[in-house]
Amino acid sequence: MSDRQDKPCYVLGISAYYHDSAAALLRDGKIVAAAHEERFSRKKHDPDFPAHAARWALEEGGINLAEVSDVVFYDKPFLKFERLLETYHAFAPGGLRSFLTAMPVWIREKLFMRSMLEKELKALPGGDRLPPLRFPEHHLSHAASAFYPSPFEEAAILTVDGVGEWATTSIGMGRNSGIEVLREINFPHSLGLLYSAFTAYCGFKVNSGEYKLMGLAPYGDPDSPQTETFRKLIESELVDIRPDGSYALNMAYFDYATGLRMYRKSAWEKLFGIPPRVAESEDVAQEYMNMALAIQQVTEKIVLLLAKTAREITNCPNIVLAGGVALNCVANGRLLESGLFEKIWVQPASGDAGGALGAALAWWHIGLGKKRKPKPDDSMQGCYLGPQFGADEIRKALKPFKAPYHYMADEQELLGTVATLLDEGLVIGWFQGRMEYGPRALGNRSILGDARNPEMQKKLNLKIKYREGFRPFAPAVPEEDIAEYFDINTKSPYMLLVRPVRQQLLNPRPEGYNKLPIWERLYWQRSSLPAITHIDNSARIQSVSKSTNPRFWELLQTFRRKFGCGVLVNTSFNVRGEPIVCSPRDAYICFMRTEMDCLVLEDFILYKNEQPPLPDDGSWKTEYVLD
Repeated sequence: MSDRQDKPCYVLGISAYYHDSAAALLRDGKIVAAAHEERFSRKKHDPDFPAHAARWALEEGGINLAEVSDVVFYDKPFLKFERLLETYHAFAPGGLRSFLTAMPVWIREKLFMRSMLEKELKALPGGDRLPPLRFPEHHLSHAASAFYPSPFEEAAILTVDGVGEWATTSIGMGRNSGIEVLREINFPHSLGLLYSAFTAYCGFKVNSGEYKLMGLAPYGDPDSPQTETFRKLIESELVDIRPDGSYALNMAYFDYATGLRMYRKSAWEKLFGIPPRVAESEDVAQEYMNMALAIQQVTEKIVLLLAKTAREITNCPNIVLAGGVALNCVANGRLLESGLFEKIWVQPASGDAGGALGAALAWWHIGLGKKRKPKPDDSMQGCYLGPQFGADEIRKALKPFKAPYHYMADEQELLGTVATLLDEGLVIGWFQGRMEYGPRALGNRSILGDARNPEMQKKLNLKIKYREGFRPFAPAVPEEDIAEYFDINTKSPYMLLVRPVRQQLLNPRPEGYNKLPIWERLYWQRSSLPAITHIDNSARIQSVSKSTNPRFWELLQTFRRKFGCGVLVNTSFNVRGEPIVCSPRDAYICFMRTEMDCLVLEDFILYKNEQPPLPDDGSWKTEYVLD
């Protein structure tokens, strides 16, 4: 018995079958591995069972499935099915077409989720001995992902997303190892789905384009009567907002409950006086920018009211956040600025992928009753929780391409070379260490550029990422220097806070700035760091810690020592519609398909002008579905 008790206890968390499936492995409550399935399958937002991610996580832990204590799925399928049936019944006879589409899939597959999961788990190494399957509720998984890795002994918990089983928004309290749910808002009333409806109306893809809507909002004119009219129409006709932050949607305007689209087209056209924007149209008209700003303002208002209520009913100075809406880093910045809480912490994998980690942590602390020991920063290890690759694996990956490279074992020589290349205006693919968990590249699977270069944003958007030109880029800065460049008094390690660039770095705006055409505003040099200063003089900041990412931190310091600036552009290593690269092979192919100038794979530097042509007919541009 004592030998058994001395063995480590492993818990495997799984999220799957909606979008952004993932797997996470705990060993005695510590995160050993966590990764999105999309990074392995190369299918953006892959919803399938995370077979590759789970297999890798077990390998990383040095175990097979038979050695896992429990497998924990991130929601309760039967409750979700109950919600589906009750919703169709409530809206009958409407929704018949959607009902006939959804029911066969649920009856054939999802209703028998346990059998589906067991079948997939049996295919993993050690799957001949299946551990018990556990099913916490969806919002408990989100709440657990936010509270348990946080640095707080106790904290208010706010989770906001599209929908789990029934809950769309919850306020809770985390204390020691326990979580108590205090308030909930249920489907069909959903802030996440309200935001997604506007995402769709403005011509972007639901469940992936919400961050584009957030990036478009600052182009809206805050002084325009149209913006104010849109905001008032949203609050008077679409959503009833109460003083405590609770809200109710007017379902006469929405079709997501039982239909096959987010909104009722004729009702929205009549209300707002403009048609839905055509997806992928070349220009974005000012009215859609104003609409994006209006819904962003409403979202921030609701989040702040919910946070205010959370503070009142918990009387706690700390708050943690998760759920897809917690990735709205502008709203997070407003919450920080409000001073409602002394400290805030946002789960970096706030969406459904983070549910895999939250489910595992919920079972560890609540199901198994294990005590919690918060760390001073957090327990996410910088979010560097994915695969890493050694020199031999990199050489093996490059060999089929006959790719010339320069091996630089001296780290200071390597970093000095990279810093000089960046200063010369080159764009660098930067691949090192363990892959990030969550939607942000944080310096291990990144594309880097010089934040001082006024042409860098345009080059990265149009020639590297192949995406819309209006989209902003994030700065990476050593955490010690964050206040020198940005109006912020806390760390922002996960790129989840938007704050202003410091006033002394800004350039005066021309008269009538908000009335200028979008491209004139976009390419106006707003600061001495033009590549990362958004249209409203803000930036989505990543503070880099020496303790969690020493090499990236040292690169920033080297760039500062040599060229007087401690800020670099950091964007994810992928093109539009492609998942962030996982392996050296992924990185090389992405490097060769874009106008990146150099690729750094750990201690290897590759120059584009030395590479043989990639055997390619250009058809890869249709390989990825545009997000």
